[in-house]
Formats: sequence, C-alpha cells, structure tokens
Amino acid sequence: MAVRYGQSSPYKNTGSFSNALDVMKHRTISKQPDDVVFQINSIYALRPDKLAYDLYDDAGLWWVFAARNPNVIEDPIFDFQTGKTIYLPKKSTLNTDLGL
Repeated sequence: MAVRYGQSSPYKNTGSFSNALDVMKHRTISKQPDDVVFQINSIYALRPDKLAYDLYDDAGLWWVFAARNPNVIEDPIFDFQTGKTIYLPKKSTLNTDLGL
C-alpha cells in the first residue's frame, strides 16, 4: 500500500514502498526579498509548531522554518532557541512552493 502525505507534509515528495518511506526528498522554501526577519523569543523556544500555528494556522508546517533557514536551524526542534534570528516565509510563498 502506498503512503500518501498531504501538501503541508515534509514527506510529500518522498516515495514509498510497502509500508516504508524511501530516502527523503527535501522540500525547499524559496527565499523572497519580503521574508520577515524574526528573533525567536521564549514563547516559541523549542516550539516551531506553535509559531507555525500562529502564523499559518497549521502546526504541521513546523518544518518550514528549518527548510528556509538551513544554515541556522539544523535540528528543527532543538535548534529553535531563544535569541536565534531566522527568516519567516510568508503564507503566499508557502502557497506557491508547497501548493497549499
């Protein structure tokens, strides 16, 4: 049985066989000149899901911050620390890049 993931999933482009995923095909988030510069505060420390919900009304988009900021966030949870400065993609960028 093939595994199907939704448009907002980081695994959407990754194939599957039997009940296992193939090697992950990372989804990219394009850099835009109007991306918002954001310093992670204590409310969102270790909680990219909470920031994704507050920004995009979808906690499942927690992974887009690591995809957009690969030089700053290697581990999408534990690198999401107070004081780090990241770029936040706009929802319109996600709509275009992810087909939401």
